[in-house]
Amino acid sequence: MSTARTVSSTELRTRFAARLSQLYGAEVPAYRTLVEVSQEVNQRVVAREGAEAERLGSIDRVTAERHGAIRVGTPRELAQVARVFGALGMTPCGFYDLRDAAPAAIPVVSTAFRPRDRAELAANPFRVFTSMLVPEDRRFFDPDLEERLRRFLAARELFPAELLALADVALEHGGLPAADADRYLDLAAGSFALSTDPVDRAWYTELEHVSGVAADIGGVTSTHVNHLTPRVLDIDDLYTSMQARGIEMIDEIQGPPRWDGPDVLLRQTSFRALAEPRTFSEADGTLAQGALRVRFGEVEARGIALTPAGRDRYDELVAEVDRRLADDPGSRRADVAPQVWSEGLPATERGLCLAGLGFFTFRVDGDVAAGRTTREQGAALAQGDLDTLVRAGVLHPDPIVYEDFLPRSAAGIFASNLTGGGAVDAEQGGAERDADWMADVMGRPVDVPEEVYAREAAASLRAAEQVLGRRIGPATGAGVPQDG
Repeated sequence: MSTARTVSSTELRTRFAARLSQLYGAEVPAYRTLVEVSQEVNQRVVAREGAEAERLGSIDRVTAERHGAIRVGTPRELAQVARVFGALGMTPCGFYDLRDAAPAAIPVVSTAFRPRDRAELAANPFRVFTSMLVPEDRRFFDPDLEERLRRFLAARELFPAELLALADVALEHGGLPAADADRYLDLAAGSFALSTDPVDRAWYTELEHVSGVAADIGGVTSTHVNHLTPRVLDIDDLYTSMQARGIEMIDEIQGPPRWDGPDVLLRQTSFRALAEPRTFSEADGTLAQGALRVRFGEVEARGIALTPAGRDRYDELVAEVDRRLADDPGSRRADVAPQVWSEGLPATERGLCLAGLGFFTFRVDGDVAAGRTTREQGAALAQGDLDTLVRAGVLHPDPIVYEDFLPRSAAGIFASNLTGGGAVDAEQGGAERDADWMADVMGRPVDVPEEVYAREAAASLRAAEQVLGRRIGPATGAGVPQDG
């Protein structure tokens, strides 16, 4: 490798995220409005709440934060994507099967490429939600369509060989020489630009009858950024502010409701997919102008990561909201969900921690670390279990931000931006896909998000034990997960 200055994978990721944002803003001008409004909303929240607004991430991080979404068609293409993003210090985390997701089944399985280490997330938390088509799933594709789809996908090349070779070098060395870095970024950004190749109208329409997402993946000769997502501190303010700008938004915000307790997991919304001009090839060989609606601008608000027990509780609350809405069709989700949340979740971060429902890191109180303890804190140290130490203020819990995604929300965003619902034959069998299958395809493990958060929480407890000079016992209640 050259002795010239090396551009680290972290810097590559930062520069690539900026390149992709510039590219998408040029292709979808409404995205620039979304970013502008997001920044205005964030400034209002900081002015209103001060330091508390940055509890789940500094304003510098939040302002720069983006997640993108792309779609590929084959295991080979997914493995290549893993190399491209691996060069940026992004590894697969989470397995999402959208084929059974409400409100509309989508014939894809997905993962998210993102940094794992907390310092890397703080430097630049860029992540890409990546979906792969499943042509073998008989609920969506019959054998004839599967075979023709396979042939179409096998004939295309999404990523140039030079890009993949540079990605492998960056993976091996943790970065690239400056000149190679520029070339890598040019090739990578170009691979996700919207193609000008004509779209076969008949072929695209046939796939669209199955699913608009299937057509977007298998009906064109390239991949592209499907949406790019800034992070906002008040998504309800963003939603109304975008409408005030004359931007049509989807019907509702996806994910947990707005309520008086702590924000958890992920809330998302988007402006509706816009008609983009495309050139079509007709059956008689002529070219014609038309439009497709497949790309949109999404925005997200991130909350606290939930433990497995917390995710179970979340699922129960979602099911209860659905049940109450079904029992009372005239009611509104925006009214029902906050009530259900207030009945089923602790109203404070501390309560969420003590109930073992949220992931937190732990830091030792400054006075305790200096040897100044109250009687209650001394008794808590003698007892030594996590719950008691938190209750006495020996340890202060800090929430871990949820860095991942929700299948129902992703499906809801996709469905809200499709021109038709597609066709699913529920009587047919599906093709088995899971995280292990995906890991084999990519040649690298797919992290389980909850295990990543649990390791971070446990590492903070080990650091606290070093400060306190004693072991911290497991929580006496539901507690906080610890690794071995």
